Amino acid sequence: MAGHSIPHFQNDGGYKTIAIGVKEFMCTGASIPFDHPHIFIDMGDDNENVCSYCSTLYTYNPALKANQSDPAGCVFVDRAA
Repeated sequence: MAGHSIPHFQNDGGYKTIAIGVKEFMCTGASIPFDHPHIFIDMGDDNENVCSYCSTLYTYNPALKANQSDPAGCVFVDRAA
């Protein structure tokens, strides 16, 4: 897959909380091969949600773009072979 229409985020750093600029996204857990099933998360009217696999708390920050995270480096990039 060359790209994602829905942003994907990972937590290689083991952060308890990751701020992101979208409310609909996929959590991958960590980078391949240490990822968990990539699951869709929709915050709906809330501003935070916890991944049921890795327990990362994602918080919505409207100041961030869809391809940004705080801490930086949590955007999942699929590196095709």
